[in-house]
Amino acid sequence: MEIVWLGHSCFRLRAREAAVLMDPCPKGTGYNMGRPTADIVTVSHDHEGHNAVEGVAGSPRVVRGPGEYEMAGVLITGIRTYHDNQQGARRGTNTAFIIEAENLRVCHLGDLGHLPTPEQVEAVGGIDILLVPVGGGNTLDAAAAAETVSLLEPKLVIPMHYATPVTSRTLDPLDRFLKEMGASPTLTSLPRLSVSHSSLPHETQVAVLDYKR
Repeated sequence: MEIVWLGHSCFRLRAREAAVLMDPCPKGTGYNMGRPTADIVTVSHDHEGHNAVEGVAGSPRVVRGPGEYEMAGVLITGIRTYHDNQQGARRGTNTAFIIEAENLRVCHLGDLGHLPTPEQVEAVGGIDILLVPVGGGNTLDAAAAAETVSLLEPKLVIPMHYATPVTSRTLDPLDRFLKEMGASPTLTSLPRLSVSHSSLPHETQVAVLDYKR
């Protein structure tokens, strides 16, 4: 599977079965994701910065909300979470999506705003790769993101939704999350990440992708 970060919380996963674009972002975020193609688009919540479906080329199938889906040979599970720590009272709901393809389980947490509950941890189950917001603001800060990693126990962690030279949002820098994790990332400034089940590390590692296109 090939994973590319297109900025903010937007990733493109390209598997043998299909291409999945997650949380497409508009130029207002400071990033330019271009006009990527995809077979499937997931939207964690319907807020600006995460739902720019019109920017995706072709006629992708769009998935919103919790449930179980199978499209183009890809299994998708949406798990209800919240955009705040008050069960959505302030910012509404959020959906964490798990993508299963090529014998890999990838979890995108969207704008998760609270630590996962035991029930949510159980629903997520064993995952291989975690795409986690780390920059605070309207979602997890560095400390909460690191605790979420310890709860979900992925093999690879890819941070997202943090301050960069181009972002238009007020967010914390990546360094705070790396400090909370207690280690330097094993893989840094990668334009793309190619991973298979056999190449996964035995212990949790952090991979930092480069948003530049």
